[in-house]
Amino acid sequence: MGSLRGISVAIFAVQALLASVALVSAQGSTNGSRWQTLSGNAPFVIAHGGFSGIFAGSSFGAYSLALLTSVPNVIFWCDVQLTKDAAGICFPDVKLDNNSDIATIYQGQEKAYLVNGVSTKGWFSIDYTLKDLGNVILNQGVYSRPSRLDGNNYPIMTVQDTYTQFKPPGFWLNIQHDAFYAQHNLSMRNFVLSVTRNVNVTVDYISSPEVAFLQSIAPRFQNSTTKLVFRFLGQNDVELSTNQTYDSLLKNLTFIKTFASGIIVPKSYIWPVDANLYLLPSTSVVLDAHKEGLEVFASEFYNDVPFSFNYSYDPVAEYLKFVDNGNFAVDGVISDFPITPSAAIDCFAHLSKNASKQAVDLLVISMNGASGDFPGCTDLAYSKAIEDGVDILDCPVQMTKDGTAICLSSINLIDSTTVAQSSFSNLTTTIPEIMQGSGIFTFNLSWSDIRNLTSVISSPQSAYRLFRNPRFRNAGNFLTLSEFLATAKNASSLQGVLISIENAPFLLEQGFDVTDAVLNALSEAGYDKQTAQTVMIQSSNSSVLVKLKSKTNYKLVFKVDEDIGGAQNATIDDIKRFASAVVISKDSVFPENTAYVTGVTTVVPRLQAANLSVYVQTFSNEFTSQAWDFFSDATVEINSYHVGGSINGVITDFPKTSDRYRRNRCLNKGNSTPGYMSPVQPGSLYQLITPAYLPPAEAPNPYLTEADVVEPPLPPVAAKSPTSSPPGTPAAPTSPNGQPKFATSIIVPLMAVLLAIFSLF
Repeated sequence: MGSLRGISVAIFAVQALLASVALVSAQGSTNGSRWQTLSGNAPFVIAHGGFSGIFAGSSFGAYSLALLTSVPNVIFWCDVQLTKDAAGICFPDVKLDNNSDIATIYQGQEKAYLVNGVSTKGWFSIDYTLKDLGNVILNQGVYSRPSRLDGNNYPIMTVQDTYTQFKPPGFWLNIQHDAFYAQHNLSMRNFVLSVTRNVNVTVDYISSPEVAFLQSIAPRFQNSTTKLVFRFLGQNDVELSTNQTYDSLLKNLTFIKTFASGIIVPKSYIWPVDANLYLLPSTSVVLDAHKEGLEVFASEFYNDVPFSFNYSYDPVAEYLKFVDNGNFAVDGVISDFPITPSAAIDCFAHLSKNASKQAVDLLVISMNGASGDFPGCTDLAYSKAIEDGVDILDCPVQMTKDGTAICLSSINLIDSTTVAQSSFSNLTTTIPEIMQGSGIFTFNLSWSDIRNLTSVISSPQSAYRLFRNPRFRNAGNFLTLSEFLATAKNASSLQGVLISIENAPFLLEQGFDVTDAVLNALSEAGYDKQTAQTVMIQSSNSSVLVKLKSKTNYKLVFKVDEDIGGAQNATIDDIKRFASAVVISKDSVFPENTAYVTGVTTVVPRLQAANLSVYVQTFSNEFTSQAWDFFSDATVEINSYHVGGSINGVITDFPKTSDRYRRNRCLNKGNSTPGYMSPVQPGSLYQLITPAYLPPAEAPNPYLTEADVVEPPLPPVAAKSPTSSPPGTPAAPTSPNGQPKFATSIIVPLMAVLLAIFSLF
């Protein structure tokens, strides 16, 4: 394709830069012979069409990003399609319309062909010459993935161009539809043989799901370094040349060995799941194949497609299940997001649970315990958080009708229990001082009533059909504050506890002194007479912290309950009067626009310059909770905030992910840090969006002002109202924390794309 020849100088620069990246990455692995692969070496990372989870598959951008973020021996995967004039192109599918703009370029030219015996409509490469495809542009074929990068006009690349432009460490050709092309007098066999005879192209692997095709080329590769791999499709699908199901062929690996040196299997062949998406015991396919001398490559790894609830939406955990489970390891993984298996293999595999922390300066604070795995603030959530290595265990304190301080994620019982389906559903009321809409509030039920309610796990990404651990959706028991403190005190691994107090002014007016209740519980538990565990008390009400400052030496944490773009000097000085730490949102560090990070604020360094620790919330594993910049990988996000954002702590509902991150062997490498453990550069992905694809500009987040922080002193506790329902209409407009405010808040050409890609890290 002529348009690619003009960027040869740019590719030369790529190779020079990537050589240094590869050297750095090679220094990271210390796993040696511990691998249970066929060769005893680390599993390969095969970049499926490059980094196709972000850029259009098989595009210049996808392959460039894969080289930058993967292990040094990454293998490029190219799905080969043939054009009308027998040119081989790298393209994700036999149909061209789902991954390109061909339907716009050649309108009305849709055709129907039999593909594996199924009538299929679309635009096919067999109807166009290589020249015809010169103006066709690749685009993202998975509609749930970012499409704003499609404006970079990546052309379709030939197989030869893909190799010569990038000189990838490994090159894999997948021949998915030899029989289809043969029906149209195009020989995939001839093409493959011609490519492998080309001295300028090195092909390391050739795969196909068609037995006849691999058998036809096998004699030509008997004394070659190129390996042939048989690709298994669905277990009930029929392999046409043998008329056997793939499940049947799997039972005859000795036959597969006669024409192939390895197999590709969907990951469900190895770790199947039940109907509810929980893992079943592993099969013997890897061990059986290794006994036959066959390598095993697992496919269908996508960070943005949940596979099993056992992984808690953590893609690193999934890869480790395939490469570091103590029984076997696959020989390679085929991934749309090669950064994740690269880190899993080189940085996380073979780490013991007690591996020393490399990021000792990063505090892991729970969000309602391990509430990503169990209903928040239950005994199970707290036990799991402790087991998962959390440093600070949290308790959001609420008050019951009979004055008991309890741990519950929200003052509104509807958020975390089945109260709306109980006999207490008639207690629904509206209290604008606390929240918009109606609720059933803790202070309207006694502790005996609440403890008998059924818990409900939180699923904050349910709008995207991402639900948490449904098997344990209603598991666990709620705790009083005293029970929570007893649990924490008995956990020797904990550094401390964080007690959160909200809605204190309103509760005082209803006769509940939550601040004194917290202090009394801490005293009764002996926390005022010990130093083994740190006690933090957090609130978005400065009046609460000011009161506590005069009564205790506990560490006080001010929570900023809105996204901010900065803070005035006087505001920071005010915070220092009553707090030693601040909790801010992720967007207050790296602001976003339509899930793209647009830059970085000065909030963290300015707060830290005033000797205020900065904790950031909320870090969740679900990919929809993260900006595209973090590649649908919670570990990439944590690393970028820790190393790139210099934060002091993460507040997370999945503490296991954050604690494991702190122990990975790729941290603290300085200039030797591999690309897959380097923080993303804020705004770099956004800069790759061409003007026509840019989202509407958004107003910057407001500065935090003194009016947002300073509050009048807490009112005295009132006598309890004889009625069970508090007043529902406030006397004056209030801020989200329930206190009256003193004032309102103040508020490209390919070479350029290449350089922008390298600025991502």
